[in-house]
Amino acid sequence: MWYISLADLRFRQRRFIIAVAGTSLVFAMALVLAGLSGAWRVEAQRTVREVGADAWVLRTGVAGPFTALATMPAALAEEVAASPGVREADPLIVLRQTVRLQGDLTDANLFGHRLDGAGRPPEPVDGRRARRSGEAVVNRTLGVDVGERFDIGGRTFTTVGVVSGMSYAAGIPNVYVSIADAQAIAFAGEPVASVIVTRGTPSEVPAGFVAMPSAEAKADILRPLESGIKSIDTSQIMLWVVAAFIIGAVVYMSALERVRDFAVLKAVGASSVSLFAGLALQSVVVSVLSSIAAMAITQLLIPIFPMEVVIPSRAFVVLPVIALGVGLVASLVALRRAVAVEPALAFGGP
Repeated sequence: MWYISLADLRFRQRRFIIAVAGTSLVFAMALVLAGLSGAWRVEAQRTVREVGADAWVLRTGVAGPFTALATMPAALAEEVAASPGVREADPLIVLRQTVRLQGDLTDANLFGHRLDGAGRPPEPVDGRRARRSGEAVVNRTLGVDVGERFDIGGRTFTTVGVVSGMSYAAGIPNVYVSIADAQAIAFAGEPVASVIVTRGTPSEVPAGFVAMPSAEAKADILRPLESGIKSIDTSQIMLWVVAAFIIGAVVYMSALERVRDFAVLKAVGASSVSLFAGLALQSVVVSVLSSIAAMAITQLLIPIFPMEVVIPSRAFVVLPVIALGVGLVASLVALRRAVAVEPALAFGGP
């Protein structure tokens, strides 16, 4: 039965090659979708990690440092720094702003930080960190090079450093400036902050404030993206279904053309289980070959997308397993046709 199924694959190889091509594209798109939602999670984790905070001190009732804004005196950092368990505390401003580049507007996540404190950007891949007012470090995706100038919030900044991978909220790039510049942009120069970040976890905080762990700060970034992530996950499931239909249709067409073959096999004693094994072999071969081709196609698709695509390594492990399951499910469509064939057909006329 195995030999017969493989021989049929060779006999109808053009049809099966087309099935592999179509299914591999579907699988590749499923991988890219996994990479998009994966990138949102990775960039949130990366942004929170690079701030370097163990706790985020916010006003009580504020949802989080990234999705809500409630100011506090920047000087509160000194009071928090004196709390038991805190080694260092710094004021930080995090808010959404627009950047004007050559007359065009683009969104950016603005970080206002003490130049030598927590919240400053990682070491730039090009240039250096800001040392004075009017200097900025930007994420590479903003499209600004070292030495170029841009406007944000009505103020002009000179780019002195470019970092990579620092974005959140579905690829919106981060811009890092001094906290004095951020205060001038958003609060008319008032000495306020939106959050106090600490190294070390405070055992107590001033009345009216709460210390949020970094895990909750990361969740705060992802909360507005939950519907998008769920939509992507649903689209992935739909793509698996499409792949099953493609494979099922091809194997079913093959089964229709092999009706006489099935009748002969049943006439000589072949069981339904052995027929299923033969059909399953064809489906599995198509599915596994498609998953292998999809991994290569994915590398060609990633550069097309304007935002970062981070495909989890587990997706490459899970894909062949899912492909195997899709192939087995698809073979059930053809099995119903094969089982319904009467052995007497083997002895009939054309």
